[in-house]
Amino acid sequence: MHTVTLIPGDGIGPSIAEAAQRVIEATGVKIDWELAHAGIAAIETYKDPIPEATIQSIQKNKVALKGPLTTLSGKGFRSVNVALRKEFDLYVNLRPAKSFEGVASRYTNVDLVMFRENIEEFYSGIEHYVDAQKSAAETIGIVTRFGSERIVRAAFDYARKYGRKKVTIVHKANIMKFSGGLFLEVAREVAQKYPDIATEDRIVDNMAMQLVLNPNQFDVIVTTNLFGDILSDLCSGLVGGLGLAPGANIGANAAIFEAVHGSAPDIAGKNLANPCAIILAGAMMLDYLGEHDGADRIRRAVGKVLKEGKYVTKDLDPHSTTGTTGMTDAVINSIRSTS
Repeated sequence: MHTVTLIPGDGIGPSIAEAAQRVIEATGVKIDWELAHAGIAAIETYKDPIPEATIQSIQKNKVALKGPLTTLSGKGFRSVNVALRKEFDLYVNLRPAKSFEGVASRYTNVDLVMFRENIEEFYSGIEHYVDAQKSAAETIGIVTRFGSERIVRAAFDYARKYGRKKVTIVHKANIMKFSGGLFLEVAREVAQKYPDIATEDRIVDNMAMQLVLNPNQFDVIVTTNLFGDILSDLCSGLVGGLGLAPGANIGANAAIFEAVHGSAPDIAGKNLANPCAIILAGAMMLDYLGEHDGADRIRRAVGKVLKEGKYVTKDLDPHSTTGTTGMTDAVINSIRSTS
């Protein structure tokens, strides 16, 4: 039995989080879900976007599954997602992007894994207005040798563990000669300790173009926080969109698994949301917990439902009448048919 903190989230979060719970239950893996709150829902109840009870729950259980949380643009409280990553030093943001048969895309056989540094640089929260009139603002991005080394090492360790052939280091060291230069320097030093894995580096703008031209030339990608945020969404677009994009935030002492898309308040409560991203995040969570058979069964079931295309949500088939619940039921039926 595993105890896991469950943060349903905002908007469509509660409905897709419930979908993930149901799918995991269908595998037979025993999870004791400890409900916690964050984001807008937490403010309404606790007057705090990250209540202390939520922090304590994650500290105790060390694993959480999280629905999407709303982050207001240009106003309101800081991103709860960023705050949780900093609170638990979840320095690895792990984002796989893998093609599924039956999903419309310009590409086939894409199988990328993005390692994004999750704590430092421009998301560290060091910003301010430089004048009383708020006519100019400054954001400071700090890159450290320690932070760079541990994210690059995580990428190479993953590549070695899972038989990946190449790691691509993404940077902007040609212009950001100090911060980008430090990241690239450290990455090259780490790469020398993994002679069995091919290594290359790409400037971020060229990397964006190359991903669009031919994503199959890449395998494992490692980069800094802002570039990783942008490129990981680009990679999701290569395989069908954010509705199929799971993510993990991992540190030495805790891990939070999530759907990486937004809270989509415009479709909340309408049974329209694609549950696959958080279901696949649930599979990543089971792998983390050592429940590899359950994780594999979830991925196979999702793949089968997507390939058949009969019970998928409207983002995957505009003519579909299947909603969140129907697609979840189809995944569960597929799991049970192979048990």
